[in-house]
Amino acid sequence: MNIGTAAEQSGLPPKTIRYYEDIGLLRPDRADNGYRDYSMADVHRLRFLQRSRSLGFSVEECRQLLSLYGDKERESADVKAIAEAKLAEINRKLAELAGLRDMLRHLADHCNGDDRPDCPIIDGLAGHGTVQ
Repeated sequence: MNIGTAAEQSGLPPKTIRYYEDIGLLRPDRADNGYRDYSMADVHRLRFLQRSRSLGFSVEECRQLLSLYGDKERESADVKAIAEAKLAEINRKLAELAGLRDMLRHLADHCNGDDRPDCPIIDGLAGHGTVQ
C-alpha cells in the first residue's frame, strides 16, 4: 500500500511515517517504481509506535519496545522494566509539577490583585522576597 493508505490505516500523518523511516524505526519495501510499499505488518508497527508515543515513550524507548515487539523470544521482564522506568519518570514530573503549582498558588494567594504596584508574584519571579 502507498503512504497515504498507510497513514489512513495507522492514524499517523505521512510526514511522521517518513520521519520514522528516516530514523530507522520502519523499513517499508520499495515498489518497482521506487515508491514506498507498506505492508499490514508496517501498519501494525506504526500503530504500535503511535500508541507508545501517546503514552509518553521517547523515540529511543519506542525503538526498544518495537524491538521487543518483534522478538518472540523476549522476556516480559524487559518490557516491564521499560514501562516501570517510564512510570517513575512520569511520577517525578508529576511531583515537579505539583511543586510548581504549589509555588505559583502561594504567590497568587499573597498578591492583592488591586491597583497598587506591590506584587508578590513579580517579586517572587525577580528573586526578591520569600518564595516558598
